Amino acid sequence: MEATASLYQQLIEHETALLTADTRRDVAALDRLIADDFLEFGASGAAFGKDHLLKILPKDDCSAIQAQDFQARQLGEDVVQITFKSVRDPASSAPRYTLRSSIWRCRDGRWQMVFHQGTVTEPFAMA
Repeated sequence: MEATASLYQQLIEHETALLTADTRRDVAALDRLIADDFLEFGASGAAFGKDHLLKILPKDDCSAIQAQDFQARQLGEDVVQITFKSVRDPASSAPRYTLRSSIWRCRDGRWQMVFHQGTVTEPFAMA
């Protein structure tokens, strides 16, 4: 499948949705967006899969997360990488700045995240 700007925009919208309280608290939505063989290397350094994610995200305090500088690139047939920067709790006294990378795969016409990594980084200017 040839990636297009509209596909990239759709995947960026999926990424953005995963940062919202509504999606994080909706196990059915998470199940649709996250592949069964999902793996994450979190900003904390922990590695975990879909089952763990479905347990922790609905309980997350869902503090404000701002994201910017989204980029997309096709890695292969039916595989796209999305990268971006995020800040959790930007108005707090201890915001957490993170570089993020996700890999999305299309199976049976449905795009799902199969990998995600967050890497804590130095503060950067927010757009």
